[in-house]
This record gives sequence, C-alpha cells and structure tokens, in this order.
Amino acid sequence: MTRSDLPYRLWMATLRALLRVLLHGGYRLSIEGAARVPREGGVLVVANHVAFHDWMFVGAALGRPPRFVMHQHHFQYRLLRMFFEACRVIPIAPRKEDPSRLDAALDAIERALAAGELVVIFPEGNMSPDGRLHALRPGLERIVARCPVPVVPIGIAGLFGSWLSRAHGAPMSGRPRRLRARVRVRFGEPIAPARVSLASVRAALLELAETSDATEPCGAPALA
Repeated sequence: MTRSDLPYRLWMATLRALLRVLLHGGYRLSIEGAARVPREGGVLVVANHVAFHDWMFVGAALGRPPRFVMHQHHFQYRLLRMFFEACRVIPIAPRKEDPSRLDAALDAIERALAAGELVVIFPEGNMSPDGRLHALRPGLERIVARCPVPVVPIGIAGLFGSWLSRAHGAPMSGRPRRLRARVRVRFGEPIAPARVSLASVRAALLELAETSDATEPCGAPALA
C-alpha cells in the first residue's frame, strides 16, 4: 500500500463499518463464507442483482476495498457522482449505447485487477425484474481473458420484494412495506480463471441464491 492509498483505504474502511451498522440495524442480515475471498491479489467478485442497494450488502460483507462497476447513468446525479468517484467506482455502458465508455471501463477493470485490487460486477447487466437470475453478459469472460484472476461468486437472497427492487414496478415506487427483512449474503468458492465461463458462474450464483434453475426466484420475497 502506497502512502497515497492510505486516505482512500481509511475512507473505505469507515464506509464499510457504517454500512454494517446500518444494514444490521435495518435488516436481519447474515453473511456466510466471506473468508473465501482471497485476502490479497486481483479478484473479480460477481453477484446477482435484485435491488438497487445490492452493492451496499456486498460492500459491507467484503473485507477488502471493492472497486464496483456501475452503469454510467448513475453518474448523472451530482451527489451520487461525487460519492462514486470517492469510492473509485468504474462507470460502464453497453457497446450499443456507448462503445468508448465500455472500452474505457474494460481497460480500467484490467488495470485494477493487475494492480491487485478487488473488482465487483453484476454480470446480468441489469436489475432483475422478477427476482430470477437472468442471462449473464459476455463481458465477464472478456475480463478474465484479459486479466486471469479468480472469480468469487456471491448470492444475495431476500432483497427482491423490497422498496428498492422492481417487484412493484420501478424501484422506489410506493412506500417501504416492512422493516427488518431477512437478507443473506453467501460467498462461493473461488473459481480458477481456467474454469471461468458464463455457464460455470451462472451455476454457482444459482446455487448460492438457493435456486435450482432460472425459473425460481432468488430467495423468498422479503419486503423492506
């Protein structure tokens, strides 16, 4: 760790501690298998995406500063942009929407992994409209082909049905319906780069979210 990294690491450690207090207070949160994440070196973490605030649960569960990859439209809001930039979030967009942004994102991800950082992506590319795990984007395989690192899958169960999911239409439509929902974050075993494929990662995510196939919801609906 260089001296210039110290403020960033202190900021991220403080943010993680605050998130843990907030989430444990608002949810019945359980975290399983976090020790499976390598403590150093480049790592790609992948998670299912069922609610807008998934990233908060992933960030709170990790023991290392994460570099999240998020769609560039989140950066159009000034306060969010300032927060994401302070957290070194990497903006991304589909090739059909902004090819230059996608190329810049892939380059930034490769640099981060090569520098030994932990990068988090939601490989479905979109928030699930029904709580199910949908098709994974091929960018996952491209990332590992460019920078071979272990892939750690995370299954998030219990957030679909919340105010910040699409269970009731657009996120944040209506009002919060229940506090202290039960949410579980489960880490899988690292997948070696040579074994990484869309099929292998999808199978791991389905298992961690306690689903046997793509037609079952990722965890029982829990309103929040």
